[in-house]
Amino acid sequence: MQPVRLRTPRLALTLPEAGDVDALFEACQDADIQRLTPVPVPYRRSDAEAFVARVPQDWESGIHLTWVIREEDRLVGTIGFYRVDGKGAGEIGYWIAPDARGGGQLREAARAVIDWGFDPEGLGLVRIEWRAVAGNVASARAARALGFRYEGLLRQALVGPRGRDDGWIAGLLATDERMPQPWPVLEA
Repeated sequence: MQPVRLRTPRLALTLPEAGDVDALFEACQDADIQRLTPVPVPYRRSDAEAFVARVPQDWESGIHLTWVIREEDRLVGTIGFYRVDGKGAGEIGYWIAPDARGGGQLREAARAVIDWGFDPEGLGLVRIEWRAVAGNVASARAARALGFRYEGLLRQALVGPRGRDDGWIAGLLATDERMPQPWPVLEA
């Protein structure tokens, strides 16, 4: 699959470039990114270099499709579809750099990615899944705001550099209204 660039009124979603290594390395020093995402721990500069080199290959496979999120040429995060199965399903994943959190970039980028994912001219997905380490309230709030429906707890299902974690799972169908729905784990 050929890489796709996406634009929103203030963001550009592009493939990472060699010039992004420092920003990726710096952002991935954040304790929350290391604890709540599958980035290597500790995160080294060589991990950022490997990520930049791997993303175009992942696009070729069509299974993992990652963008960096840029606001005015500043890298503010990453977002993508993972485990795209070729049968209409994929998983969305994202992180936002600490100095960009709370600015609305994630929701704006995610809306563009979701629109492209469901578009028959894009991926033509039927279902987009969201998973996060149980307790990742910020990610859950973002997913809920995007219209994802909470579907449950996956016990010890998420495997990362730190071992196994319980995970929350939610889904969004192409036919769903993208309105926030009740999430028991956020209402408690």
